[in-house]
Amino acid sequence: MNNYETVFILTPVLSDAQMKEAVEKIKNVLTSHKAEIVNEENWGLRKLAYPINKKSTGFYQLIEFKANPTIVDVLETQFRRDERIIRFLTFRQDKFAAEYAAKRRNLKSSGSKDDNKALKIKDYKLAEELDYKEE
Repeated sequence: MNNYETVFILTPVLSDAQMKEAVEKIKNVLTSHKAEIVNEENWGLRKLAYPINKKSTGFYQLIEFKANPTIVDVLETQFRRDERIIRFLTFRQDKFAAEYAAKRRNLKSSGSKDDNKALKIKDYKLAEELDYKEE
């Protein structure tokens, strides 16, 4: 089983209930194919770098999971079929990215909400540390 991370953008015209339903649908696809969901983050409404389908904002969602490689094709087919999803990206994490994601989750869970600046500094130092190990 490999570690994967998928980020997808939902159209901004959805209500909260519709957005949660779309995310649950994707999670159900993953769990029905025996994937283990490791982490899920709702990044909220953010501005897009460029307009997509005449929309300048979108709801970002991140899901980290462990699964067999065959699930990626099934997941991306589901993304393409769902018209509420305007963009998506799924990639396999190498050992450094998986280690970084685990440390990032631990830092977020241990810190409070007003420690965002300290968390960014820790993220930067952690990224430097991982780059140093890679060399």
